[in-house]
Amino acid sequence: MVFRNTILLLRPRQWIKNAFVLAPLVFSKELFVVHPLIAALEALVAFCLTASCVYIINDISDIEADRAHPEKRNRPLAAGLISRTQALIVVAVLFGIALLLALETNLRFQLVLVVYFMMNLAYSAKLKEIVLVDVFIIAAGFMLRVLGGAFAIDVQVSGWIVLCTLFVSLFLGFAKRRGELLLVQQVRPGTERKVLTSYSVNFIDQMLTIAAAGTVISYALYTVAPRTIEIFGTEKMIYTTVFVIYGMFRYLYLIHMRNSTENPTNAVLSDLSIVAVTILWGITCIAVIYFGGKG
Repeated sequence: MVFRNTILLLRPRQWIKNAFVLAPLVFSKELFVVHPLIAALEALVAFCLTASCVYIINDISDIEADRAHPEKRNRPLAAGLISRTQALIVVAVLFGIALLLALETNLRFQLVLVVYFMMNLAYSAKLKEIVLVDVFIIAAGFMLRVLGGAFAIDVQVSGWIVLCTLFVSLFLGFAKRRGELLLVQQVRPGTERKVLTSYSVNFIDQMLTIAAAGTVISYALYTVAPRTIEIFGTEKMIYTTVFVIYGMFRYLYLIHMRNSTENPTNAVLSDLSIVAVTILWGITCIAVIYFGGKG
């Protein structure tokens, strides 16, 4: 039981977010090269462990608010299944392992990992209560994942990919806030966290529209950028844009037509259409990048 609660404390379902670490590996045409692959996987594991540390610290910080939340009250700390002391021991062990893995990479990756951790400490302490800044911190976490993945294998990351990551992470951040706001209003009005009182569903919907448009446009521009065409030796990357557009439209459909209040991770993992289009996008990208060029 203790082991199961500890695993739940780590929130392994959330590790899917760290797939952003692998983006530079795929788009730099290094996916099938042994040394970069190993370095990227080490970076991925380091980010997963560090992210779990962040989740645990955030749960400790939010323990009282989580106990009043209709879903978060079932988390191990809020439910009293694990003590604060035990949780802090887990944090120390996980972060120690993450640092050991980081030592296998280079200084730039190590700095990114430390910045990610410190930024999230600031988020848990104060920044999560500042409207808009809270979502931008979430977005910065995704951007650091991409940069960390690039630094780990020592490649240059496209500015368009960084911009696309910013927009898609803002989209996911606002979607998360929208789900939290609706869920609390439906189940226990008046118990929402302080920052949620500064948001409204209408405002968040406007932000989602802007972020979705920014994601599609920046990704499309990346696929037709001269540097992209030169590196991949093909103009076919533009065809992968249709999957990105469908994925964004599908998620907006879930939000507006099915009134989904799930957090983005659960929504992505539970909706078969989004899972399918993500797999198709990944396969198509690999096919175009590695087998669609001129040689």
